[in-house]
Amino acid sequence: MRTADRRKRTVKAGPQTISVLRLGHRPARDKRVTTHVALTARAFGGGAIFVSMKDVRLEATLRALVEKFGGPFQVRTGVRWQEVVRSWRGTIVHLTMYGEAIDDVLPRIPTGRDLLIVVGAEKVPRAMYDLATFNVAVGNQPHSEVAALAVFLDRYLKGRGLRRSFDGRIRVVPMAHGKVVETSK
Repeated sequence: MRTADRRKRTVKAGPQTISVLRLGHRPARDKRVTTHVALTARAFGGGAIFVSMKDVRLEATLRALVEKFGGPFQVRTGVRWQEVVRSWRGTIVHLTMYGEAIDDVLPRIPTGRDLLIVVGAEKVPRAMYDLATFNVAVGNQPHSEVAALAVFLDRYLKGRGLRRSFDGRIRVVPMAHGKVVETSK
């Protein structure tokens, strides 16, 4: 993928592009978890998700959500993960329980450079560990890739991802009690 092509497929999320690559998505088994990975990426500051397996239903679901709730977020499924990783011009963070502790790695991850965050569904190919700029563990115990992504993005962006405005047709109004939803258009 050339640099110009890559720019067309990602969205600026602040001063840099933050994208997530989901490896090993199995539509029959992982559709909810992959959807939650994408929703977490979007809500916590990411601008795009790439999924290694083609899944048009996932694409439709996510595009409908973005249309309703707003915000810049792109989804692309059926990507060749090796091409995405090898052509990435910024930092690549692979979230894995086998990596270095997040608190030790965060100070070394450059800010302002495009960031690709890789999360797996099934066994991640060995090559990914070598291709990553950083292999990062959000704890060295098995747990959800959704949780790992949320913790990583929140710490990396220092909470700024959650304070973004999405300007969608539907907006949830923060309240101490009750539920208020504003709709427009």
